[in-house]
Amino acid sequence: MAKQLDLLAHGQVIPTALHSEMQRSYLEYAMSVIVGRALPDVRDGLKPVHRRILYAMYELGLTPDRPFRKCARVVGDVLGKYHPHGDQAVYDALVRLVQPFSSRYPLLAGHGNFGSIDNDPPAAMRYTETRLAAIAHETLLAGISDAIVDFVPNFDSSQQEPLVLPAQLPVLLLNGATGIAVGMATNIPPHNLGEVVDALIALINQPEIELSELLRHLPGPDFPTGGIIVDGAELERAYGTGRGTITLRGVVSLEEAQRGRHRRHVIVVRELPYQVNKAAWIEKMAELVNQGRLEGIADLRDESDRDGMRVVIELKRDTDPDQVLEQLYRLTALQVTYGINLMALVGNQPRQLSLKAMLCEFLSFREATLLRQYRHDLESAQARLHIVTGLLVGLNAVDQVIAILRSAVDGTTAQRDLIAQLGLSDRQASALIAMPLRRLTQQERSQLEAEQATLRERIQTLEMLISQRPERLKALKKDLRQLKKQFGDPRRTQILREAPPSSSALNALPLANEPLCLEITARGYGRCFPQRSRPQLEGERWLPWSDPLPLTLSVQRSDRLWVFTAGGKVYPLEVERFPLTNRRDRGQPILTLLPDAAQSETLLTVLPRGEDVTTLIVLTRHGRIKAMPVAELDDLSSRGLQLTKLKAGDSLSWVLPLTPATGHLVLATSRGRVFHFLAASIPALGRLNQGQPALRLSIQETLVGAIAMGELDHLFLVSAAGLAKQVPLPLIEPVPLGHLGQLTMPLRQKQDRLAGIGCCGMMMAVVTSQERAWITTGEGVPVLDKEGVGVPLTTLNPQEQIVAVVALQ
Repeated sequence: MAKQLDLLAHGQVIPTALHSEMQRSYLEYAMSVIVGRALPDVRDGLKPVHRRILYAMYELGLTPDRPFRKCARVVGDVLGKYHPHGDQAVYDALVRLVQPFSSRYPLLAGHGNFGSIDNDPPAAMRYTETRLAAIAHETLLAGISDAIVDFVPNFDSSQQEPLVLPAQLPVLLLNGATGIAVGMATNIPPHNLGEVVDALIALINQPEIELSELLRHLPGPDFPTGGIIVDGAELERAYGTGRGTITLRGVVSLEEAQRGRHRRHVIVVRELPYQVNKAAWIEKMAELVNQGRLEGIADLRDESDRDGMRVVIELKRDTDPDQVLEQLYRLTALQVTYGINLMALVGNQPRQLSLKAMLCEFLSFREATLLRQYRHDLESAQARLHIVTGLLVGLNAVDQVIAILRSAVDGTTAQRDLIAQLGLSDRQASALIAMPLRRLTQQERSQLEAEQATLRERIQTLEMLISQRPERLKALKKDLRQLKKQFGDPRRTQILREAPPSSSALNALPLANEPLCLEITARGYGRCFPQRSRPQLEGERWLPWSDPLPLTLSVQRSDRLWVFTAGGKVYPLEVERFPLTNRRDRGQPILTLLPDAAQSETLLTVLPRGEDVTTLIVLTRHGRIKAMPVAELDDLSSRGLQLTKLKAGDSLSWVLPLTPATGHLVLATSRGRVFHFLAASIPALGRLNQGQPALRLSIQETLVGAIAMGELDHLFLVSAAGLAKQVPLPLIEPVPLGHLGQLTMPLRQKQDRLAGIGCCGMMMAVVTSQERAWITTGEGVPVLDKEGVGVPLTTLNPQEQIVAVVALQ
């Protein structure tokens, strides 16, 4: 068009078909909208307006450790330097980056009114304040320079702006994106940071990984407002093709309310689907009730406060809650269909991407930025080493340097003589001349020599990272794990792989004071659901152990738990912190529900605060033991408490609750020795005491079990070769602490060992080296004396051994 106008100015006319000109101009306009406004870049996950806001704030110095600055100042800088569009458009984009209900990981922190989930508008930009959030500063802007990413002139060529930010995490997946372009659109849901990192590491380790395997690490979206994804099987198709739909529901629970002499069911909504306006949803419900289309509702109340959402739907007497909930799902936004469209810019071209392709594009970009950073750091380190080497040459010939400087007419002559006599370069000679006299000391020489050694080591490392891709990928994985540790948080959205039948919509919701089942898996995940929905676990059968069978606790929503770690600490945890889930869900990592200081610890076990528990027996891996009255944990704060003092190399291995019915303690070692202690004989010692030695372990002997038993219980023993037996506890005499114990499981095979112990009558999993578990109560095993060898428990595969016995309740 510009060429044609230039020709017209010289009196030349070029005939052009109108439809051709319209087509070409429209395509240019469409691409301008697609690239410049609507679609995010797959590399840093940002649209131009968001990228310019973040970079302008970085230039203003609005880092997380600096004071907040007025949003009007930020908007002005963005408009004047980088984004010549409307100020309201820029402010709206800024507000969205602050809102925790819009972004899974907000990139900006804010002071003031930035709107609400009820669609309340934010305050004017002259009233609100903002600065960079830590995750944006660390993962998008840290170390940004033209050596790492490309910079281009701004709209009037007065400034330089980055073409892309050096993202260390795929923000496109973390916060998602929504955009409508010309002839295309994008709708990418947000995801959990820890799961995205796990998926990236899995992709690095196995580039040919299948989508199904990738989804084990990244099971699905994680919306900032929580909710439940129903029929998550649709996710595999959406992630495989880049397009699909999922059903998203709010989180509800069923309670009972007293109204006079009658009790009524109450449905409580605690989470709504992503991007659903709460106020508009309540208004819609009220309208449907008034129209008679929504039946069975007596009252609607919004009891939400700063602690969270709580919308109460009180039902009429004799109303079926399932039917009401089914109507709410069908007629209101309590259930919505969310369309997934993984469209993004790849090389400034819009592309439909699968989940794996999106992760691959990010990894390719991240590796390229790392290479540029390493090369830049290498050049800087080599330049500095060159200077330091020259300074050391001068210090080693300091008398000659002084003589040259004394005899020189001017600086140029001195520099020329230093180059000629000492073999220095121009830069080295210039640095030597500029060095002050106070740096001619021996201390300065030592510092320069230390710096020289450090620089040489750094250069060697950088050269290895640049030339060896495996080492580069290893460094990339290390960075990802560090970012996960720093910014990772628990999943908020639950995923149900199968849609529950509509006739039992509230089957997974507990009534008030209804017993709950809390399952703790061997990997440290907890899932909570009504006791009535727990299937009965039958004995004497094989089950796979790759998805470890759980320890099951019977609790109520108001109960309090003790969480013990291998580092010897105990933390309080309320059952209500666990989201109510389907039993097939993976659950919530328990350590993520504890303070940040506990995130790096190893989970040992979880115990309920039972009323009949009087004492805790604390036992370490090296065999040190002590008793602790539970009264010492009454004032346990969220920061936790050190339960015992541990020597170097030791760890907490067992915490056993004692009740009036369990006054006997049994320990067992891998060599078949069993120790029967009366609980009353265990000394009660303070928290900071290491405890007393319960036994002495020989070389290559380990503790394999510790249980509290009743006086008439039977001990269940299993060897690695699969031999098992019962021994009545009265046949094993009580011994004092430090005793040699009693050989209760003779081992006839040279390579055999005692694998574990249990209490007969309780449900146990006998775990093998091939990730199988034999479920048993031990009651079918013959009762033998201490000299009995035992009988085969079940048939093992070739090379398979028993490795542990795990109590399931």
